[in-house]
Amino acid sequence: MTTPDDITPSGSILAISVGNTNTALAACIDGEPVHRVTMPNTSLDAIAKATAAAAEEHATDIAVLATVNRTVSGNLVHALQATPELQVLQIGVDLGIPLKHTLDDEAIRGTGQDRLLSAVAAFRIARQACVVVDAGTAVTVDFVDGEGTFHGGAIAPGVRMSLRALHDHPDALPDVEFAAPDAEIPYARNTREAMIHGVFYGTRGLVRQLAERYAIAYDAYPTIIATGGDAQALFEGEELIERNVPDLTLRGIALAYTAAVEADA
Repeated sequence: MTTPDDITPSGSILAISVGNTNTALAACIDGEPVHRVTMPNTSLDAIAKATAAAAEEHATDIAVLATVNRTVSGNLVHALQATPELQVLQIGVDLGIPLKHTLDDEAIRGTGQDRLLSAVAAFRIARQACVVVDAGTAVTVDFVDGEGTFHGGAIAPGVRMSLRALHDHPDALPDVEFAAPDAEIPYARNTREAMIHGVFYGTRGLVRQLAERYAIAYDAYPTIIATGGDAQALFEGEELIERNVPDLTLRGIALAYTAAVEADA
C-alpha cells in the first residue's frame, strides 16, 4: 500500500472536513491548505456558498469531502449540486485513505475519517512514529508507528462536552464557557474556575498518560502532534506537544486525493 511518504501532492483541490459540530474547508495548493474557513454545521447554505466561492477563486473544479457526520455531509453534497461545474468526491465512497493499520475490518470501518486522515498527514509531517491528538468535540489520542501504520488509540470527551455534562447533570454547577485558565493561579478559587481547571488539566493529563503508554509499548518516544479547534488553548506552552497543526485533516484529504490520482495514473 502507498504510504504518506510516497505521495507528492500537486495541483489544486478543495478539501472539506465535516465534523460533529463544525465544517472546515480550504483550497489545497500542492497539498498546502490556504484560506481555511471553519463554520458551524447549522450554516449549511453558508458552507456551500463558501465552497463555491473558493472553487472560483482558486480555479479548481474538484472538492474532496471527508465526514464524521453523515447527515450533514449528505445535505452538503446535495447543496453543492447547485454548482454543477464542481465535482464532489467523497472519502470512503470515491476515494480511499492511504494508511496501513492493525485494526480488524469492523473496527476500521467504525473509526472516524478525521482520525485516519489526520494520522496520514501527521506521519507525513513527522516522518517517524507519532501520537496524534485531536482536541475537538471529542479528544482523540492515536498512535502511528515508524512505518506509518495506524494502531488506534483513545477517545475521551472534549473540554466543552465535559463542561456541558457537568452543567447538565449536577444541580448546582453553572454553564461555563471554556477558556484556558490563568497559569499563575494554581488553585481554583470558585466553582467556575474549578470546572475549567478540571477539564483543562484533566485533558492534559490524559494526553500525557496515553503518550507515555504508547512510548512504553513502542519502546521509543514518538513525536506528538496536536490538531483540533481547542488544541491551541489546551496545549499552548505544553512542552509535551511538539507541533500544533490546525489543518491536519485537510492535509490528509489532499494526500488521499493525490494517492488516488497516482494509483490511477
